[in-house]
Amino acid sequence: MAPGASDSHEVLSVLDRPIALHNLTYLDEGDEVTVGRPDIDSYAILPLEGAALLRRLGDGMTPRQAAAWYEQTYGEMADVEDFLAGVGELGFIRAPDEDAVGSGQVRWQRLSQAVFSPVSGFLFVLLMTACGVLLVRDPALRPSYHQFFFTKYITVMAVGLFLIQFPLILIHESAHALAGRRLGLRTRLSLGRRLYFVVFETSMDGLVTVPRRKRFLPMLAGILADLVVYAIFVIVASLTLHGGQPTMAGTVALVIAIDTLLRVAWQFYFHLRTDMYYVAVTMFRCADLQTVAQQMLRNRMHRLLGYPRTPADESGWHPRDRAVARWYSWLLLLGNAFSIGTLLIVVLPATIRVVRLASHALTGAAGVPRMADSIVVVLLSAGQLIIAGWLAWRSRRRRRSTSPSDPSDPSDPSDA
Repeated sequence: MAPGASDSHEVLSVLDRPIALHNLTYLDEGDEVTVGRPDIDSYAILPLEGAALLRRLGDGMTPRQAAAWYEQTYGEMADVEDFLAGVGELGFIRAPDEDAVGSGQVRWQRLSQAVFSPVSGFLFVLLMTACGVLLVRDPALRPSYHQFFFTKYITVMAVGLFLIQFPLILIHESAHALAGRRLGLRTRLSLGRRLYFVVFETSMDGLVTVPRRKRFLPMLAGILADLVVYAIFVIVASLTLHGGQPTMAGTVALVIAIDTLLRVAWQFYFHLRTDMYYVAVTMFRCADLQTVAQQMLRNRMHRLLGYPRTPADESGWHPRDRAVARWYSWLLLLGNAFSIGTLLIVVLPATIRVVRLASHALTGAAGVPRMADSIVVVLLSAGQLIIAGWLAWRSRRRRRSTSPSDPSDPSDPSDA
């Protein structure tokens, strides 16, 4: 037998046998089709003709028949062997002894459909209306940084906020996860970071296979949950008003409310790629809007200063990113301005007061209890930075452990 004859016969047999595929999802978007296997969060963007070839294979055609159909339909030959290799790497091909997976109802899907129903939407509107009326009627309920200082012991304030914020952040991310599961997505919660902020993250990779108009609720669900939490605690505080001022319990409720409201404001920090950033990207059908907008701003600055060369090569920009970034780059500046405004109006005044109180206590003039109080606050403040640093180190170590030439190197999961 001539060398290579066995390999050739094996290729022929593969090309003449139908290929078993898992249950795949297809989302047609103009000239591209997003194809995915939701159970393992494996997705690919194919041109229309590539998706059509995959569909023919899924319908039972052998690779040879599908290649002949492709040539007859599009007037060119398809490298079906290379195509099968790529599809296999994505995990789309099912082994002979493997059951087809990739469809079916996910866990908590019925609960999520009940949570995000028209009735729930009506109740949300009623709740927010009641909250708005109370804020207009009673000035003591309106957000103010003074509400954070409900005790002279900084530790009580810091520990209280520290313990309260994590369950509320978990509610925010759980709302994203539930809204995703309402669409049949296998969403996941994890711990991550944004710069030096430790955060919970919701992975919704399967959202790329959902029509764009259905993606907004999963992306905005966290903010909606925050607004519900805010309204509930404002209403609770209103029930404690005495002589126009809330009691201690009401003040604590207002502290929780304003802390929640600050997280809503944080979602407009576009430079951190928060919920509102992904809403914008979805609305305008962009690929990597943030990177292009940042590069465009730097190039504008260089041109304004008269530099002969710009720092970023514009030839590789996606046309849609380029078009939207012409105005989004200015919105990015407004987002930064919003962040700075929040810092100056709320965070900075509160921080200055904490530092003054802590400095006085650390001198020993206020006694051992107040000194211990300040030390605990410092340790709690440093704790988040330590955790964020550990997460950054872990992420860096994982990237180093993956070979740069390895095509299976996972990209960062998209987060809402």
